[in-house]
Amino acid sequence: MLLVLKVSLAIFIAANLFEMGLRLNLHYAIKGLNNFRFVAYTFLWGFVLSPAIAYGITLIIPLEYPYAMGLILLGMSPCAPFLPMLLRDKGDVGYTAAFMLMASTGTVIFMPLVVPVMVKGLSVSVWDISKPMLTIIMIPLVSGMMTLYYSKSRAVFIQPMVKKLTIVFAITTVGLSAVVFGEGLLNITGYHVFGALVIFFLTLTTCAYWFGLGLEHDQKIVLSTGTTTRNLGAAVTPLFSVPDIDERTLIILVLAAPVMIVFALVSARIFERANKLAAVQ
Repeated sequence: MLLVLKVSLAIFIAANLFEMGLRLNLHYAIKGLNNFRFVAYTFLWGFVLSPAIAYGITLIIPLEYPYAMGLILLGMSPCAPFLPMLLRDKGDVGYTAAFMLMASTGTVIFMPLVVPVMVKGLSVSVWDISKPMLTIIMIPLVSGMMTLYYSKSRAVFIQPMVKKLTIVFAITTVGLSAVVFGEGLLNITGYHVFGALVIFFLTLTTCAYWFGLGLEHDQKIVLSTGTTTRNLGAAVTPLFSVPDIDERTLIILVLAAPVMIVFALVSARIFERANKLAAVQ
């Protein structure tokens, strides 16, 4: 059953990233990429502060090591592929595209180099991590982007079909996860795991917004929501190279999904409302 789950998860990740690429317009991304401050904040939060915060939480909260490993992997994987859906009518489209492009590219380069250093219990080589990152994440993403770049009509035509495929395998993956990890989720003792996730996401969403100094509101919303959402597929991908991974590492990643979505949706709405009130005053 675990093997079937891995296959379903791999297809879901690849289809999700391909669909993301089909919507990732490079012309829009140029706008955000031309803003040096936004680019600097994106890489700072994506690949310095987020992993550091996750690692710091594991030092403060007494998590069992498999849970701590999952949280650190979560900290290395910024930006969920469904970010545009969460930012509909809120953030700047160009900055959203730029954030997604930088986060995806940075993750593929960053994780193989840093995971063996930060995650001590994950005894895999740089190449072992790079292979699934390239095949499951980078190749589908670039393929989607190239399809959109060379033929927008073709991208528009196949995008709904890829989205349906993604939804099918998302449901399949969730169902299989419930079967495989259901008992493990029910057996989580104490509030340490849930508390660690709440602190992690609360810190990211508030600090990324309020310390986005020099950015306009619609740019700060992109930075905050993009930083809050995590690419769970990327977080799981390094584990494909581990034959006997402790299921608790996967369980905290499964538990992170609803917590992440709640924080991303609620915080974006709160910041939007606060900005409107400030504008009126």
